[in-house]
Amino acid sequence: MEVREIGSQERERYNEFVWNSEKNHFLQSFEWGDLKAETEWTPIRIAAEQDGKMVGAIQLLKRSLPLKGKSILYAPRGPILDYRDKEVFGALFHFTKKVAKKNGAIFLKIDPDIPDDDIDVKKMLSNFGFVRNERGKNFEGVQPRFVFRLPLNHDLDELLASFESKTRYNIRLSKRKGVEVVDDVTKEHLPIFYEILKVTAKRDNYMIRSYSYYESIWKHFVEKGLAKLFMAKYKDEYIAGTLAFLFGDKAWYLYGASSNQHRNVMPNYALQWEMIKWAYENDCSIYDFRGVSGDLDPNNPLYGLYRFKKGFNGDFIEFIGEYDYKYSPLWYSLWNNIEPKYRRIRQSLRRSNSKTENTGGSSE
Repeated sequence: MEVREIGSQERERYNEFVWNSEKNHFLQSFEWGDLKAETEWTPIRIAAEQDGKMVGAIQLLKRSLPLKGKSILYAPRGPILDYRDKEVFGALFHFTKKVAKKNGAIFLKIDPDIPDDDIDVKKMLSNFGFVRNERGKNFEGVQPRFVFRLPLNHDLDELLASFESKTRYNIRLSKRKGVEVVDDVTKEHLPIFYEILKVTAKRDNYMIRSYSYYESIWKHFVEKGLAKLFMAKYKDEYIAGTLAFLFGDKAWYLYGASSNQHRNVMPNYALQWEMIKWAYENDCSIYDFRGVSGDLDPNNPLYGLYRFKKGFNGDFIEFIGEYDYKYSPLWYSLWNNIEPKYRRIRQSLRRSNSKTENTGGSSE
């Protein structure tokens, strides 16, 4: 078996393998690496081949640390392979050790698209020396550990009928009230979406990235048919919007925004239904609503998000979470102590950038 780094000249071959794999994910696509390369990450793509055929792949994202010669490696929802094949996993794993040494990596983080009840994979990761990084039940991790996934194995009428009665009612109410979901939008709509996103972030007290980040998403994904912007219009005013991604046989709801006005006409229900139909029409087998909290206490402030997504009758999935391999246990321990402070500094800087944008200044 041959394992090697691959370059942009093999983009199509790499993407074709990831696209057709059972555990495909847009976060392991060549395009996601290109997107992150415009921030503070460097993508490293590795392929395992047998008899000239690709049998495994992993896209590592490297981030240099404010420590001389040190970095971290992260493979979002990777690696991509048949997890029953320990030989392929081992070959990729051992090659990443060489990459890690070359780049001064102190650890590798993975969070595969594997359900938490898969004991065999958890045992394999433990045998290779990975340790589980417990993060909590809300959104403390890098990727959501808990999601809702809707299997698209019935026709649209049957899917709609399977939703909870309140969800079906709100989808129909939105239509009766005159909400129109516009899916043939152009890049001229992106600033409108972003303005609504800023309103949402302020209302719900979370941070968003700069406008340039969403421009990059448009360039790398929307223009290639791998993502789509949906906008909800009411009385000639855009009041909500969503961004959905598509790769292989799956679609993901990633970003959503809604204004403070006209929330009673239920635009978010209309948007979700249109995204589900888009996924179905693109022959997807799964529509992923992405993250919810695993803390199902009704008093949890995030419980409303859980109830909203649960209404579409998807499967509640818990992934195995984050697994770290320590290349340098000492530096890894130091990083775990430093990282919360490092994250707060980055968040503070991002807030400052957001304020600059909101007052008409330059973006990051």
